[in-house]
This record gives sequence, C-alpha cells and structure tokens, in this order.
Amino acid sequence: MTVSLGMPQTPRTLPEPLAPRRPTRQLRVGKVGVGSGSPVSVQSMTTTPTADVNATLQQIAQLTAAGCDIVRVACPSQDDADALPQIARKAQIPVVADIHFQPRYVFAAIEAGCAAVRVNPGNIKKFDDRIKDIARAAKEHGTPIRIGVNAGSLDRRLLAKHGRATPEALVESALWEASLFAEHEFHDLKISVKHNDPLVMVRAYELLAERCDYPLHLGVTEAGPAFQGIVKSAVAFGALLRQGIGDTIRVSLSAPPAEEVKAGTQILQALGLRPRKLDIVSCPSCGRAQVDVYKLAAEVSAGLEGLQAPLRVAVMGCVVNGPGEAREADLGVASGNGKGQIFVRGEVVKTVPESKIVETLIEEALRLAETTTEAGEPEVVTVGT
Repeated sequence: MTVSLGMPQTPRTLPEPLAPRRPTRQLRVGKVGVGSGSPVSVQSMTTTPTADVNATLQQIAQLTAAGCDIVRVACPSQDDADALPQIARKAQIPVVADIHFQPRYVFAAIEAGCAAVRVNPGNIKKFDDRIKDIARAAKEHGTPIRIGVNAGSLDRRLLAKHGRATPEALVESALWEASLFAEHEFHDLKISVKHNDPLVMVRAYELLAERCDYPLHLGVTEAGPAFQGIVKSAVAFGALLRQGIGDTIRVSLSAPPAEEVKAGTQILQALGLRPRKLDIVSCPSCGRAQVDVYKLAAEVSAGLEGLQAPLRVAVMGCVVNGPGEAREADLGVASGNGKGQIFVRGEVVKTVPESKIVETLIEEALRLAETTTEAGEPEVVTVGT
C-alpha cells in the first residue's frame, strides 16, 4: 500500500503574532496613507546631491523599483531647494524634503509641492519661533510635517536636563514640538525619536506611543554597515511592531539605499505586515550535507531575484529536514548523493542530478509564478513530470 505524504488537504492558517495596530491620526503623504488605517510603509533616502535633478530622479526610480513607498531627499542648500519642484513633480513616489539648520528651506519645500517635510528641531535655528508660520504654510498647502528627533542632535537644553539622550529626553523633545504645532491647530504630524541603540530606541517609542496618537516613523539612526544595521533594525522594529507600534519604517544602513528598502520589505513580510513575495528557505548546512548548499541557495536566489509571486522555495541539503521542508514549501529540493528530488506543492515531480537543480528550480518557479494568484493561492494546473 502506498501512503501519500503530500500536502495536507486543509488550508494552512497563519498565527496572529502581532497586537492590533495602535490607533493613530491619519495622514496622506502624497498618494500614500500613513497611520493605523493604512499599511506600514517603507521609506529610504537618496544619496545623490538633490541639486542634481537627473541623478536624484534616477535613484528615486531605482528605489521605486525596489519597493520603496516614500522617499526623502536632503535640502542643505539653495540649489537643492531650487531642485525640489521638479523632483517632487516627476518622482513616481511621494517626496519628503529633509530640512536641517535653515528654516527658510521648510517654506521652500512646502511651496515646491513636496508630499511632506521632515524637520529636525534640535538643529534648526530658532525653530520654535517659526512654528506659527510653518504651521500656517503647511496647512494652506496640505503638507504634513514629520518631527524628527535624533539622539545625535538633541536640543542642548534637554541634554543638560537629562544628562544624555535618554528615551525620556527624546520623547520630551518630540512632544514639546508637537504641542507648539497644536497651539496653532496643526495636527498633520508624524513623529520619530531615533537612537543608535535599539534598546533605547524601543523604549523611547513605547513611551511616545503611550502619550500621543500621532503616527510614528520607526528608525534606528546610524545603525551601521549592512549586516549590523539590518540586525539592529530588525530587532527594534520587531519589538515595536509586535506591539502594534509603528506606521512607517526606514532601515538606515551604510549601504546603497535600495538595500534599505529590501531589508525593510523583508522585515514587514516576516511579520506578516506585507503580502509575502518570494521566500527562500534554505538550511545552514552541516556535516550531513551532501551538496554545496551555500552555492545552491545563492544561485537560486540570484536566478529568482525580482520575482514578485508569493512563492516559498526550499533549498535543502540533506535527508534529515530536507524532504519535510521541501514538501511544505510551494517548491523545493531535497538533495543528497549528487541528486535532488524536486517537490511541487507537496509532491515529488522529478529527480535531477545536482548540476541541474538550480536550472530546474528556476524553471519550475517561473512556471508556478504564472499560475499563482496575488494572494498566494495556486490556480488549478496539471503538473508535468
């Protein structure tokens, strides 16, 4: 008698690992909704001189292709401010102007049609004295303001009071600025309280979430090179999003900005906050492996880069966990003895030599992608052998 070890007939149900989103005010940053009524969005920042319009628009296009929802551009000079109207008009995604030091560039960004303006109150000259005028201009143009408090540029008065950039100091700074805007009946605010230490950053956002209903932008500032920065950001974002805290995110890396977008997207997918796309499941390898798992996983990942279908592909190197993981995936291989068993949705469809594993997986993935709905459910197809 043959016993089928295929996929279970009942649909898999995912656990509900996250708390409900923290209720917030609702904003529109261009075409992107921000707040608890909208999905958590991924942001990044251009690294080109903003005054170089063509280079900046080209990088924005690259970020858009990588999945970026909102992009920030620096505006440290008048030449940069002069470039904002063209960039804001031609960019495919909402553009946020990032303003430091000179308050006049806040007004320039609003007039330029930027989707939002980020201000750093800790280093803008006499910022509090200009809030009435900023609130009036932003209200007239329907431009949201992000109050971006950073540990590295905290107001000196708060540093003197608290001794260092503590969670309480960051929150006090943010809420003080928000209260000044509120005095002028302006509430289209988003707030961030960034720190390079994930534990300090998490506590700051927890305190802030308790004390206001503004949408929050999450970020570990100066997180470091790619590997370190992704780890720090994933730890911090996971801790906060698990509690329903956070409405937009940026993974700040010393790396090309598209890498920030990829990392942020993966974090949201891992938490179930963004529809799953391609997910490569591969074993870490060990003494039981009879194939080069590192090479297989890398080549499959490279061959399927950019695939948008919600497929889970398992690349496994031994007979201990390999068959089970491959069977549970949409597509998988269990490798051993120089061969690979190819699984398609729980069933072995063919066995191929090791030299053909990557080619076969890519072919099958592309075929499955054509027959998979956006929700991840397969259409009825006949699997060839």
